[in-house]
Amino acid sequence: MGLFLAKKHVCLWALAVGCVAASIAITVGNQAMAQGAPAQDVAPAKWSLVWSDEFDGAAIDPTKWSHVVDCWGGGNNEKQCYTERPDNSFIRDGKLVIQARKERRRGYALPLEQRTNKAAREQQVTLPYSSAKLSTKGKADWRYGRISVRARLPQGQGTWPAIWMLPAGEVYGPWAASGEIDIMEAVNLGEPCANCPGGVENTILGTLHYGGAWPKNTFLSKTTPLEGSLDDFHTFTLDWDATKMVWSIDGVPYATQTPATWHALQSPSRPSAPFDQPFYLILNVAIGGNLPEGRNLRGVSPKNFPKTMEIDWVRVYKCERSHDTASCGERGL
Repeated sequence: MGLFLAKKHVCLWALAVGCVAASIAITVGNQAMAQGAPAQDVAPAKWSLVWSDEFDGAAIDPTKWSHVVDCWGGGNNEKQCYTERPDNSFIRDGKLVIQARKERRRGYALPLEQRTNKAAREQQVTLPYSSAKLSTKGKADWRYGRISVRARLPQGQGTWPAIWMLPAGEVYGPWAASGEIDIMEAVNLGEPCANCPGGVENTILGTLHYGGAWPKNTFLSKTTPLEGSLDDFHTFTLDWDATKMVWSIDGVPYATQTPATWHALQSPSRPSAPFDQPFYLILNVAIGGNLPEGRNLRGVSPKNFPKTMEIDWVRVYKCERSHDTASCGERGL
């Protein structure tokens, strides 16, 4: 996650026509899992699984994931230091656990890519929370496909869990010229919300960042209420090909974006740019920052820490018809 307005937000989606049966199967499967039945996932027709992590080992797999270690705050005034300590990320009962803790931590003030000299590396900052941020950068990235993550999200004022993607290479320039895809973001889940169903915050955001390099960037964002219990696991999915991106939750699509709705100032002759390049996946829980602290009860509540996001699995599919550009169907919104 990064700057909002100059920040990071996303894209998710689900199934295509020709994959309707699989969509129903996944939705039913998710409902059964929420009721305690064994977890099942039916691969959609015409799609093949090309990468996954079921988190069934004893530890986080270092061949698939790297930890981000800094206290930078993503340009959003976030209040956590990301660590690689087992207190903040670990495997438990076949799930990846990312745990934000209320504790003062000191670390790098700048992200790795900005720590290019001794003075930058020596800049330190102390923040009141710790958490974890894992990515597949340098280990796995994808251009087009279906990215699906089953997770249970943390609740509380100031919490900011995210499932999102950044470009493997800055082909079109620095952020956000080369794009950002936010599959799922949520802030302050469970807190009072006058405009939310039932008066409780349950909004999920799906966002694209694109345009020029900051501050000439822009974004597209759509939201939907999270149906069902906030305490349950839900499946967040992005279907992405050269003609569209579709976001879904538990097999139900809620947003579609097409190249007609985004643009890359650097590449007017390539209509899918900047989202025509490989992107890698990121999982994290931020605490505080401009977005959550400006909403609901405002600020960060120190109550009920630690805050935990649990990830049951991550699965990436490619369309069997073409591993690059063809869609597996036409369903969307």
